Amino acid sequence: MSNKEIEALISLLDDPDTSIFDDVSRKIISYGGNVIPQLEFAWENSFDHLLQNRIEDIIHHLQFENIKLELVHWKNSSEKDLIDGAIIIAKYQYPDLEEEKIHYEIKQIIQDVWLELNDNLTALEKIRVLNRIIFDIHGFYGNTKNINSPKNSYINNVIERKKGNPITLGILYLAICKKLNIPMYGVDVPAHFILAYAEDGEIPEFYLNVFNKGTVFGTPDIDKFLEQLKVEPEDKHYIACSDLAVIKRLIQHLIYTYDNLGYIEKKEELEELYHLLA
Repeated sequence: MSNKEIEALISLLDDPDTSIFDDVSRKIISYGGNVIPQLEFAWENSFDHLLQNRIEDIIHHLQFENIKLELVHWKNSSEKDLIDGAIIIAKYQYPDLEEEKIHYEIKQIIQDVWLELNDNLTALEKIRVLNRIIFDIHGFYGNTKNINSPKNSYINNVIERKKGNPITLGILYLAICKKLNIPMYGVDVPAHFILAYAEDGEIPEFYLNVFNKGTVFGTPDIDKFLEQLKVEPEDKHYIACSDLAVIKRLIQHLIYTYDNLGYIEKKEELEELYHLLA
């Protein structure tokens, strides 16, 4: 379809007849995300609130459909990259985020850690290096004052603001460790996401609380935490989980935060994303 034909369709979006609007809207949507620039141009050059609102709804629909496609592709990928998964989720709220900037910032942290690592360091010594570079030098920290803010769950915000929740800080930490061949994994503990150091990929030697600057702790601490929650201990509370489980956990937390804030539409859309990973 030519640009003029798309422009003609967009010009009909302000028609008061809802049946005409529905037909035009479906036609525009059928052309996919390539029409978004023209929709944005029409929005910027209009003072009609009805037209602007309708354009916003169409753009959001197109962007959401694209996110679903990206998420399914990520799920089916043989080598899932946690940061890429987190970026897809961040695009839900920030469709125009700069992916290159996120990867660049993480690359800088990786380089700083790599310069201080050597083969003679013990596991705990490597963790001390990681913690110092990530939390002290680069200044990342857990947002204890407003842990349930949705901003804490979007990786672009975490990189920019240097603060996040246990899941996003964990994703950042895991991404750095993966690039440096440090055997760190996520652990799906209820109400708190933690990391585990496991040389064999299965039995952890110790655990990390990245929300508290990488504090090291052991199995008895998990036992005590589960007891406080009145949760029956299961194997999955102590061993490594998959990258897919980490991203599902991230979406679950966003569903929880938006539900608490009363953003029902966002909650329902995120539930749709969650079910795509089931």
